[in-house]
Amino acid sequence: MAAVPAPEALSGCDVLILGGGSAGCVLAARLSEDSARRVVLVEAGRDVAAGDIPPEVRVRYPGRAYLDTSNIWSQLEARMGEAGANAPRPTRRYEQARILGGGSAINALMANRGAPGDYDEWEALGAAGWGWEACLPVFRAIEADRDFAGPLHGTDGPIQVRRITDAQISPFVRRVMETLAARGHPTRPDQNGEWLDGAFRGTVAVDDKGERQPTSLAYLTPQVRARPNLTVLAGHQARRLLLEGRRAVGAEIAGPDGTPRTVRAGEVILAAGAIHSPALLLRAGIGPAGELAGLGIAVAAALPGVGRNLMEHPSIAVATFLPPALREKNPGEHHEQAIWRYSSGYAGAPPGDMHAAILARSGWHAVGHRLGSLFFWVNKSYSRGHLRLASADPMAEPEVDFRMLSDPRDLARLTDALRRGAQVLLDPRMDGARDVVFPASYTPRVAKIAVPGRWNALQRGTLAALLDAAGPLRAALIHAVVTQGITLRGLLEDEDALTAFVRRNVGGTWHPSGTCRMGRQGDPAAVTTPTGKVIGVEGLRVADASLMPAIPRANTNMPTIMIAERIAAFVKEGR
Repeated sequence: MAAVPAPEALSGCDVLILGGGSAGCVLAARLSEDSARRVVLVEAGRDVAAGDIPPEVRVRYPGRAYLDTSNIWSQLEARMGEAGANAPRPTRRYEQARILGGGSAINALMANRGAPGDYDEWEALGAAGWGWEACLPVFRAIEADRDFAGPLHGTDGPIQVRRITDAQISPFVRRVMETLAARGHPTRPDQNGEWLDGAFRGTVAVDDKGERQPTSLAYLTPQVRARPNLTVLAGHQARRLLLEGRRAVGAEIAGPDGTPRTVRAGEVILAAGAIHSPALLLRAGIGPAGELAGLGIAVAAALPGVGRNLMEHPSIAVATFLPPALREKNPGEHHEQAIWRYSSGYAGAPPGDMHAAILARSGWHAVGHRLGSLFFWVNKSYSRGHLRLASADPMAEPEVDFRMLSDPRDLARLTDALRRGAQVLLDPRMDGARDVVFPASYTPRVAKIAVPGRWNALQRGTLAALLDAAGPLRAALIHAVVTQGITLRGLLEDEDALTAFVRRNVGGTWHPSGTCRMGRQGDPAAVTTPTGKVIGVEGLRVADASLMPAIPRANTNMPTIMIAERIAAFVKEGR
């Protein structure tokens, strides 16, 4: 990596990229290929480079990395679901990566793309040129698939893709897949093949050693970092965009000691993600005029869509205590070893609109090691939320409200998912492979005890020992300590209780998107053109998951990398 220069050496660059996550690293690598283009990449979190990879990032199991507060925006909170009439709507911590490589450095390793129809939908919503035929070649160019070839797969891209093998899959996950097959959900070989329902071994992005490949490694290789025209500033936070009239001319950033500095640029690209990219726009006066004026921010460009169209995949889970022989034997193995994709049959919902990750373990600690689960999410969600600035303070996190399940189609399908998960885990074919079955969710209480640390490890270890020894009292112990009195049977026998449980406990999947959506000129909901240019502002683009007009039926990492590749190409082409 180029050495961090003195402030005066940063007086100017051709392209300033704010945000070094999955997208930002791709942009920096691609745009610095032209030796005449000076590129500066700014990332608030720590560096991740070849030869300096934290062990919790390198390992296949991400359960420590994505809950470690040193890797995330530790003050970021969000409201999740709709609580119902007069009920309070508390915020909870919402984990978003704050590390070079972003979500690709700490989240699950999943490398799925979504359905062809997702991208055709983007085009129909105004993102001209983003249909499946245009996006598929880019997906192929990204990957080096080690299992499949042919027209749907790439062979020599920067990110290696593999499926979980027979040797890696846990006995619990294997039994769930066998049970699903017997229930009419066949096992299929390739999640990124023809878009079909079924159960699939997990498609993961790992290298020849089986280790994680964040974009900070796969794209920012030692050779790329050695380019004299590329500067990577890890540990530097973008505070505010700098505008002159209706042109972006750079940004104010703060280094590790908090000292601000100004970086001027011919073009600025926001790649800070679907939470922080719109926040940067809003602080610069780009967004809904009324809201900005209410905060005393001068309006530079009235774009009512900034911060709107906030999307996620709403989630809920069904878990079980695992007999010792069914537990994952390798503590470093990936937990999301298979997925179940199915069609809800809900009127108007597209094929494969539901997703369940089949998890071999449910946490890094001793209790999580003893729990397997079906972690469901609405793969094609319709609810939309929003974010707003809490204040004009550049260091204050925005107010985030996902409004999950506000669309009744999402509530109906997620409630049905909990029933389906119960049916699978209680199926007689699962006898001997599961013990107590119970509803589960990622509540603020669970999030608190899931933070890696000695005290949490000691507490969870004590509870795990009690669960192992409890025998016939295990169900009572789980319902008293884990579910706090809620039983699966009670939910399944009371429709109102089931609906209330899902409403109250819905979580996300760390897939925020859509808050700076692409669209047509004249569309009041559009924030950028289909080439990522912010409407009404010169020299400013967005290139991350916030561009998505609609959420894809996929983990969003590979689609975000695809977006970054395409925006980089548009910049090179002068589009």
